[in-house]
Amino acid sequence: MTLLPKSMKARRRLMIFLIAAPILMAGVALALFAMKDQVVYFYTPAQAYEAKAEWHRTMRLGGLVKAGSVVKGPGGEVTFVVRDQKAEMTVRFKGDLPDLFREGQGVVCEGQRVSADVFEAKTVLAKHDETYMPKEVVKAIKEQGEWRPESAAKPDSKPFGEAK
Repeated sequence: MTLLPKSMKARRRLMIFLIAAPILMAGVALALFAMKDQVVYFYTPAQAYEAKAEWHRTMRLGGLVKAGSVVKGPGGEVTFVVRDQKAEMTVRFKGDLPDLFREGQGVVCEGQRVSADVFEAKTVLAKHDETYMPKEVVKAIKEQGEWRPESAAKPDSKPFGEAK
């Protein structure tokens, strides 16, 4: 008794599958191995604590900037707290913050966790709400006479560094 199919056509298909399957698996394994260091996971502070995110490994931290937590230091270093509903994590960043960065707004920071509750960011991306509209678009709409101020950004939300 043989396990091979009786028809030649079925045997040919089986041989093609037996040759192609290891090649395909090797290709997938190589692709996953090459991507191993390129994958950047996204965590909220609570998820980072819960998953025990590795220290000194590049990751993204997202959440809201805690009101009153932004401290600008000498030399352009900025420290602020990113929080979610359950936890918060201190973020240190050196460089220019995006124009949309402000307290209470969402941010995504890319960098490394350097201690239990400190994240050192290399990049800070600020998220805006759905009412945000770029200045150029506002100007163009005003020029066309279609301006509806209720669709503009909230007047009480100023970017970080501007006087309220």
